[in-house]
Amino acid sequence: MLAPSVHAAIALELHRAERTRQQISQLSRHHAGMTIDDSYAIQRVWIDLKKAEGRRTIGHKIGLTSRAMQLASQITEPDFGCLLDDMLFDNGAELPLERFIVPRVEVELAFILNRPLSGTERPVSLFDVLNATDYVVPALEIIDARIEQFDRVSRAPRKVLDTIADNAANAAILLGGRPVRASDMDLRWCGALLYKNGIVEESGLAAAVLNHPANGVVWLVNKLASFGEGLAEGEIVLAGSFTRPVACEAGDVFHADYGQLGTISFSMAKQVSVENGVEEQ
Repeated sequence: MLAPSVHAAIALELHRAERTRQQISQLSRHHAGMTIDDSYAIQRVWIDLKKAEGRRTIGHKIGLTSRAMQLASQITEPDFGCLLDDMLFDNGAELPLERFIVPRVEVELAFILNRPLSGTERPVSLFDVLNATDYVVPALEIIDARIEQFDRVSRAPRKVLDTIADNAANAAILLGGRPVRASDMDLRWCGALLYKNGIVEESGLAAAVLNHPANGVVWLVNKLASFGEGLAEGEIVLAGSFTRPVACEAGDVFHADYGQLGTISFSMAKQVSVENGVEEQ
């Protein structure tokens, strides 16, 4: 593994990249011996930097849950990141451009827990997750990239090592629609249409997430156990996207229709706020 001092230096680079909206080059190309353990260590140091500035943890996100994305990333399991309080926006909100670099939108379900979940004593099952879930609610995740998606010289795509260090690409979340008890419907058949500026850009079923969206939470709890951690009561867990990411630009309006579970909408601001006025985009 890389030295802890290297983890700290990279985390600081990511912190600055997010604030300045200037991407850094791919970590995997600069650190030949970098491992997934290094990536999670960097992610944790970065999250600690944010917590030191007053942020608090509200949950976790799970990514790379589809078979296609895992094959493209050359991995055999999902990844995860941490959700902080300033990432949560209200349904119908206008999102500030200055929060993002290259935002994209994904359609998901969020599990809200009514009790802690831990896999440290024994692996948790699908039934454990369903029993520990207070309710499930539609969610949109805005993902972003503080690390270049394509190398500036070779044009090679970034690796999962980069994505994990980059907090699994998380940037913002919105919850909305109608909450439902996990036992009240077959969540595999929960579907959604994602509209961008009035046009359907994506659609999908939650079964695309590991055959059942709760399986993403199962994986997460058992993965966290390897770090001696678990999930807390009240946590929001984004179970994984069941659509491809859709690019989001200034002025775009998004609307996700989950049928009987309701809708989520948001718009992206047309302008970036600056200290002495407004800068047009």
